[in-house]
Amino acid sequence: FHTGERPYGCSECGKSFTVSSHLIQHQHRRFHTEERPFQCTECGKSFLWRSALLRHWRVHSGERPYACADCGRGFAVSSAFLRHRRVHS
Repeated sequence: FHTGERPYGCSECGKSFTVSSHLIQHQHRRFHTEERPFQCTECGKSFLWRSALLRHWRVHSGERPYACADCGRGFAVSSAFLRHRRVHS
């Protein structure tokens, strides 16, 4: 198992996997289609994932659920908050 071999490759993008079930998951996730079934009712932007649409919605709602305990600044996405935390380190 720990040989590093990735014998299961995606014919669309070349990404390879150690386990065939991971390739199957990859192929079923709409990565190689234009399908974007989750559309924002406010601006029309479409997303591959429902979670991405919900995160995007914060642009319109102004919600900033990630707050810095040091300075009180709020962030809409966790990655921006984590990047900001370095300022206080």
